[in-house]
This record gives sequence, C-alpha cells and structure tokens, in this order.
Amino acid sequence: MKRLAIIITHPIQYYSPFFVLLAKVCELKVFYTIGKDKALSYFDPNFKREIKWDIPLLNDYAYELVTNTSKDPGSHSYKGIVNPSLINNINKFDPDIILIYGWAYHGHLSAMRYFKNKIPIWFRGDSNLLDEGNNNFKKYLRYFFLKWLYRHIDKALYVGMANKAYYKKFGIKDHQLIFAPHSVDNKRFAENRSMEAEQFRKTLGIRPEEILILFAGKLEQKKNPELLLNAFIKMDVKTTHLLFVGNGVLEENLKSKVECLGISSEGLAEKMKTKPSLDYTLNDGIKRRIHFMDFQNQSTMPVVYQACDLFCLPSQGPAETWGLAVNEAMAAGKAVLVSTMVGCAIDLVKTSVNGEIFKSGNIEDLINKLSTLTDDKEKLAQMGVASQQIIQNWSFEKQLEAIVNTINNNIDAK
Repeated sequence: MKRLAIIITHPIQYYSPFFVLLAKVCELKVFYTIGKDKALSYFDPNFKREIKWDIPLLNDYAYELVTNTSKDPGSHSYKGIVNPSLINNINKFDPDIILIYGWAYHGHLSAMRYFKNKIPIWFRGDSNLLDEGNNNFKKYLRYFFLKWLYRHIDKALYVGMANKAYYKKFGIKDHQLIFAPHSVDNKRFAENRSMEAEQFRKTLGIRPEEILILFAGKLEQKKNPELLLNAFIKMDVKTTHLLFVGNGVLEENLKSKVECLGISSEGLAEKMKTKPSLDYTLNDGIKRRIHFMDFQNQSTMPVVYQACDLFCLPSQGPAETWGLAVNEAMAAGKAVLVSTMVGCAIDLVKTSVNGEIFKSGNIEDLINKLSTLTDDKEKLAQMGVASQQIIQNWSFEKQLEAIVNTINNNIDAK
C-alpha cells in the first residue's frame, strides 16, 4: 500500500471527510502546519468571530499537528506558517508521494523546494484566471514566478475547467494534470431534513407558496452581498424572501440599509444626514421579507439550504476561486444563480437547466435572472432536481477514484 503524506494548513470541513475515505485505500498521514493552538478553532476576521466546526475533523485518519514557529501564526500570510520540523517529520514518515494543498506559506514552499526530485510532489489548489487584469509589470513578475514555482511539482490536481486553464498557462503539461473534482459531502447535504426545513421557514414567516432566496457566506466585498440586496429591493416581488446567513465586515451596512426601508419622509431625511451613502426606499412591505442570521455551523447548514428555493452567490472577486457553497446548495437539491466571477460557474451551472449565470457587478442582469427564476416555484424545484443529478459527478468518491488510479499508475513513486 502506497504511503501518502498530505501537507495542509489546518483541518477544513470540506477536506477532512475526504481524508477519511483516502485513509482506507492508502497509508495516509496528514501534516497540519498551522500549529497546535489554531488547528481546531481560530478567529476568522472576515466572519468576525471564532470558528470551531461542530462536525469531527480529526477522526479516522492519521495526522500530525506540526509546530509553527511564526511570530504571527495563521493562514493569512506567507510568514504565518513557518515549520522548521516539517521536512524531518515527513522524512520519518517516508512517503511514496507528497500532496501539498497550497504553496503560499513558508513551510509549504520550503517542503516543495526540498523534496523536488526526491519524492514525487503532487499539488492541489483552486486558483483560476478570472481575476486577470490588464498587462502590467506586476503581472509579468507573477507569471515568471509561477512558471518557476510549478516546475517543482510532478502532478497537479485540478478542481474544474477554470483551474485547469490556470495550470496550463503556467507550464503544467496535460500528462501532469489529474481531474480531482472540487467536492463536499454530498450525502450529508442531501439527507432528508424536510421537516426541520419546513419549521425553519415558519420561524421566518415564509409561507409554503413563497420563494426564499438564500445567500450563505461571509458578508464581505468579495462576495458582493450588497448587489443582491439592491437587486432584491429593486425587484420587489411580493412573494419572495431574501435570507443572508453569515457575518462579516458588511453586516452593519446591510442591516442598516434594511432598517431604513419604509421609514417616513422625515425619518428618511434624518437618516440621509447620518448615512448619506445608503440608498433608501419608502417601500415598507419589503422589510419583513429580508432576513439575517448569524454564521451557522455545519450540522445546521443542510437545513438552511433545504429551506430555500434558490441559492445565489453574487461574487465580484477577487479570488472567488470556486464557491463550494454552490456544491452544498446543489447537493441539497436547489437551483443556483451565480456571477461570472465564481470559479465553479462554467462547471456546475447549466443555463436554464439547474440555474443561471449573470454578469458580475451588473445589477440589471442580476434582476433579470432573479425575475426569471422566481417567476415559477415549480420550475425552481425541477432545477433543484437537476442540480442534485449534476453534482453526483462532483463527489468525494469521484475525487478518490482519480487519486487512487493515479497512485496505482504512478511509475515515479519510489
């Protein structure tokens, strides 16, 4: 049985269940590089809260919490992960293959450079070219750096078409590419939680015939939740509700905007003095149909997805490399609406089949797509069925099959 070492920053809810499956087919050891203090819980500045997942992330596979000597430990910067003992610890494990998740940390890049031509190095990341801007000197420097960087790897596990195009631009050859689809625990999100979802809707005051549009994620500029709020307000369809689930730097601004919906003209004038940057409307019927919830943990999210009719990810970037919340919503059997800046759009969203794609930042296009999708609740349900069928090919099992086949056929493994 081949010995596989994985280098990754910290336990992640999207990866740990996959490691459990991988441990059944190879001798696996996962090296977590963020350090013992931050491995199980950490403060997320974008969510503005301490994050501790409520599903087990360290069960049923071998792992090691590698010492991190950084003065400012964390995955926020290159110098946030420094692991002087990592190379020695990996040598003790004596793997046949090393799989590295992400290069942009001192500890990871050091291992990549050290083990080049010693042990086959596989790499997994989800970067794409969607944020590529105009030609400039910085862009050229980045190009030559990444060409140099990817010469250190033997195989690249690409998660989708946009990621594949990225790897090819920076020198990865076709024979080095392995399609290992970006996946979530489809079975957990598909498990029938309909009774809880029905109660969830009742709690929000949403009638069975009404349509719930869901945004779930960090309330930050990258994900552009304000565009969705503005579109919903302008569209103002009486039978629709909008739910934001999450926290972040834009939370206060979004809630303030909703708070000011439907105020009197005198109150509006006063509000405009204190917060002139906000657009206000006198429509007081819409206020009850916009809802906010704090960050919800993994055990609750299947209920949240199953309660909605349409999931929307309106990201503008930069670095919306994939959008795994889209996988989750599709696994829960929901139609999806995403922007052109969402990395998974080209792979997962089939226009008029399981959802729509709108031009990032274009509120009129977003309104048009929202209006079309929310015009027929039954059609949304049919799209949700299509989503669940499509996402079956984006599963842990498919990812496992790709990796195992490559391990078994890897003539370069020592």
